[in-house]
Amino acid sequence: MTIAIKNAEEIEAMRLACRLASEVLDMLTPYVRAGVTTKEIDRLAHEHMVEVQGGVPATLNYQPPGYPPYPASLCTSLNDVVCHGIPDERPLKNGDILNIDVTIIKDGFHGDNSRMFVVGEGSIAARRLCQITYEAMWKGIVKVRPGARLGDIGHAIQTFAENAGFSIVREFCGHGVGRRFHEEPQVLHYGRPGTLEELVPGMIFTIEPMINAGRREIKEDRKGNRPYDGWTIVTRDRSLSAQWEHTVLVTDTGYEVLTLSAGSPPPPAFVGSAAVAAS
Repeated sequence: MTIAIKNAEEIEAMRLACRLASEVLDMLTPYVRAGVTTKEIDRLAHEHMVEVQGGVPATLNYQPPGYPPYPASLCTSLNDVVCHGIPDERPLKNGDILNIDVTIIKDGFHGDNSRMFVVGEGSIAARRLCQITYEAMWKGIVKVRPGARLGDIGHAIQTFAENAGFSIVREFCGHGVGRRFHEEPQVLHYGRPGTLEELVPGMIFTIEPMINAGRREIKEDRKGNRPYDGWTIVTRDRSLSAQWEHTVLVTDTGYEVLTLSAGSPPPPAFVGSAAVAAS
């Protein structure tokens, strides 16, 4: 495994790309409401990334081996969709939960992040799932520092989520990111402390746990006679699923969350504001 260690110039480029990715989510936030389609959200994001930010939507026509070209400029994963949901013409409804996953390419570097949105009031159970998933992501982030191991991140996320009564999706994980959309290392959201690769300054990767209200098993989304679209993954038991994602830099003394902007939700109280910006 070859893990790219970013130099100072590359880190600055990643700071810009990641901030822009977060600002796309800031811009979209007021549009996530009942009656709006995810197709419209995708259109708004595409125009903003291309015309305002001067970037390229990384997902549009993205085609890793074995997949069809992805047909949209972001992913919209609704309710029981675990990941890679494709925007469509169905209007959002009160009580829906929605993950919007945005990756922008700016000056050759990828900024990657996602947030959960609750449409309208939302049930207590749905809001709790979204909140626990957010806190689980941060439980992993605060483990990032030189000398720590990737297994420390996964273990922190897994134990927190499972102690809250939820399950961790294991088939998808975080990843290195930079000039390429997906780089080494793979960042598992479960595992044992003290295992896997050691973290060193200059590593940049995503932490993006997918957490289910029910069992952890997933499947391809096939409903009735509709053919599989090649991308959409759902929970096998059709329980709700949530995901949050930040891109994180390993610094000399700890970590820096790169995907922060004016509209980013504040970190949980256990994090401490100084650690986010300057650790």
